Amino acid sequence: MSKDIILEIEKILDETIRPAMQNDGGDVTVIDYDPETGTVFVQLEGACVGCPMSRMTLKGGVERILTEKIEEVKKVEQVL
Repeated sequence: MSKDIILEIEKILDETIRPAMQNDGGDVTVIDYDPETGTVFVQLEGACVGCPMSRMTLKGGVERILTEKIEEVKKVEQVL
């Protein structure tokens, strides 16, 4: 189940926010998914590291998109 969700998360990120992040020199990597809490753990990379807008990208972009498109996803947390 977790593996299927992670594949779905990757697909949605590839189709939505990841191209814009990569265009700006950044990226997001899915580290893990906890099915008990619905939490996706990600790591921001490249230009996103230390960017003052990274929190907005994480919550307003990645989390918003994933929670809208995948019922099982409840929140996204950044792993440092």
